[in-house]
Amino acid sequence: MLRNMSKVHVLVVSAFLVVLMGAIYIYSGNTISSFRICEPCYNKPDSDMNLVLEMQKELQEVEVKHCPDNGSWKIGDLLMQTEVSYPQPSTQKGRTDVNSVTNWNAPLVWEGTFDPVVIDSIYKRMDPRVAVVVFAVGKYTRFLKGFLETGEKYFLVDFRVTYYVFTDNEKDVPKVALGKGRKVSVITVPSAKRWQEVVLGRMKWATITIDKQIRNEADYLFMMDIDSIFHNRFGAEALSQLSAVLHRGYYKNTNRDSFPYERRPQSKAYIPAGQGDYYYSAAVWGGYLEDMYKLVKYCYDQSEKDAKNNIEAVWQEESHLNKYLLYNKPTKVLSPEFLWSDYDQVPEDIKVIRVSQLVKNYAEVRPNGGH
Repeated sequence: MLRNMSKVHVLVVSAFLVVLMGAIYIYSGNTISSFRICEPCYNKPDSDMNLVLEMQKELQEVEVKHCPDNGSWKIGDLLMQTEVSYPQPSTQKGRTDVNSVTNWNAPLVWEGTFDPVVIDSIYKRMDPRVAVVVFAVGKYTRFLKGFLETGEKYFLVDFRVTYYVFTDNEKDVPKVALGKGRKVSVITVPSAKRWQEVVLGRMKWATITIDKQIRNEADYLFMMDIDSIFHNRFGAEALSQLSAVLHRGYYKNTNRDSFPYERRPQSKAYIPAGQGDYYYSAAVWGGYLEDMYKLVKYCYDQSEKDAKNNIEAVWQEESHLNKYLLYNKPTKVLSPEFLWSDYDQVPEDIKVIRVSQLVKNYAEVRPNGGH
């Protein structure tokens, strides 16, 4: 039958068959640019089917549609400068104490799995404009100086970077010496009475500002927590269409049913028992500008739907982030090197700490005493 069909018809039929099999290949030139799966519907009790269909509908609403060439910045051919000296890569030597690839074949990045000389030679030619969104509301402005100063020392050095500082107290934003092509942009936001409002407000104000301002000024975006400092290189090895960081508390041997996912079916962040890949942190995540806008807006919209139903996800936007990333796989997973904590001892498999959250008195710095 296929012999009598045009190429267009064959493509349509092929696409239909792929959808029936529950997998979608999204064309974007020569590479697969995203990974998305639907929650499996088999072996589900009839009483769960409505919930399953509702979850799939929510995820379909935020599905990213990619065109072969939409004119936006993206990681292209991996071209590097000539005459760059670096050690020969090996197929036999490397990290054996950790896994460096996910089961959907995305890189899982650790120290020792990349060569910074090669990475920089490739990605600096692409010259992306990178946005870093941080919120410094209330007493959290005290963390700005350390974050910005160490960011200038270690974060995407020699790349074009704009730090978008969302604050309710512009006069507390410090003047920091910035490298060439780097700047700070201050956005004023309302104060908050609860730290949960700050967390949820991040998604609201980030969504609005990305839409109205940042998308005209950046190609790539990171969301980061301000109460952190950089200790070592945080470079282009972190860039991909959608990059997520493994939470330091659950990356080793934690069973998926013990992840702190939202387990109440009433919440839009609900993930049933028996499902899950990893538990990701909401303190560092990044991706292409439009992909991040889609994800940030998703977290905001889902939080608003929860609020209308008088429920708040157990870990606010982090819960919605994990729900999204379960069904829209990140194209790169970053090890806990990219976000550790000064509260925790450093295990042997963490060879370098790139960013670490600071020890602080939550009762003193949070607007509602940390409750």
